Amino acid sequence: MTIQYYQDNAEAFFENTIDVDMAELYQPFLSHLSKGALILDAGCGSGRDSKMFLDKGYRVEAIDASSEMVKRAQKVTGLDVRLKPFNQVNAINHYDAIWSCASLLHVPESELLDTVKLLAKSLKANGVWYLSFKYGAEQRNKDGRLFTDMNEERLNKLIDKVDGIRLESQWITVDKRIDRQEYWLNALLKSVSKGS
Repeated sequence: MTIQYYQDNAEAFFENTIDVDMAELYQPFLSHLSKGALILDAGCGSGRDSKMFLDKGYRVEAIDASSEMVKRAQKVTGLDVRLKPFNQVNAINHYDAIWSCASLLHVPESELLDTVKLLAKSLKANGVWYLSFKYGAEQRNKDGRLFTDMNEERLNKLIDKVDGIRLESQWITVDKRIDRQEYWLNALLKSVSKGS
């Protein structure tokens, strides 16, 4: 259902998000990374964030579950953006960082824990992970998309069930798009030292 929305509305979504200024959200994430770090842009959408990371000297692998968004992200970034849902990420201890901006929010609540556990395995020890959800306490459908909303309590409960990951910080922001007044829960996670 959600993927079909992006297939059908890819151009409008692209135009609505490509130029949004995300500098305020990049800063706390990138402050944990050294130049050349490998970032997984998980649910890359328009490719806006991947391009910015590339421009700042980071290495990037980008994935999205919508073929129409993949096409657009490839044009923006020049990357070989992969058509891949989260549950097909099979790397282990591979990425220095994961950026999942407004993407995990489309995972059904019943699948979210397994998805987070899977992605956590792909992070190297001391890796950093940014994620964001619309602020709330429910799963809902809106305009052909499924949203799993998060507040601090729900996110804390989720992360507590994932081995090897700790919550570093979380904060609330207002949507960066000028026509929106929605609130977002942002979080930084840290991968703790992994056993041999």
